[in-house]
Amino acid sequence: MKNLQKLLFVIMMLTIATASSAQTFGVKAALNFATMTVKDNDETYSDVYTMRPGFQIGATAEMPIAKKLSFETGLLLSSKGFKYDFQDVKSKMSLLYAEIPLTLKVSFPINAVGSLYGVFGPFIGIGLTGKTKGETETTDVSWGNDKEKNDLKRLDFGLTVAFGGEIKSMITYGMFGSFGLANISPNTDNGSKISNRVVGIFMGYKFGKK
Repeated sequence: MKNLQKLLFVIMMLTIATASSAQTFGVKAALNFATMTVKDNDETYSDVYTMRPGFQIGATAEMPIAKKLSFETGLLLSSKGFKYDFQDVKSKMSLLYAEIPLTLKVSFPINAVGSLYGVFGPFIGIGLTGKTKGETETTDVSWGNDKEKNDLKRLDFGLTVAFGGEIKSMITYGMFGSFGLANISPNTDNGSKISNRVVGIFMGYKFGKK
């Protein structure tokens, strides 16, 4: 836990330092569709999962590197989890993460008022809250690294990719995918692995320095 706190502190300091020199700030809201990959050495158990709708919202900061290249970061709240509906058994897991993207953005102007862009890079996330809801009861997700006591590890990381456009360098829109690379399962016996997957659509507004 101490190492996790140190890592978060370093990342937050880097994010604040980047934001302080950013040319543009913004806000962003997205409609998420989340699921999970759950498997071990024998089989994949999440084939029957369906995507759970959710949200992503937060603040962004952008710092130019070259004419068409910039660095993007920020602080986002993102809902994740899954839905299960198979053979008359229904359940769902709802998770809320704080995420920091650390991505590169390449822009392609198409006319005087608009441009297209692509974004790619890593993200780091920390699980904040979570619930698992079955047909008869709802339980809180237990975060931690103990395979006997906990459901999921808090630390998540992976890659995110997005494609979209901008109107007058202020209004942004597009679609994105977020692919967890961390194994967030505390129990790794027999190669057990759990990872997050999210796709979504977003809109945003940019302001600040121009």
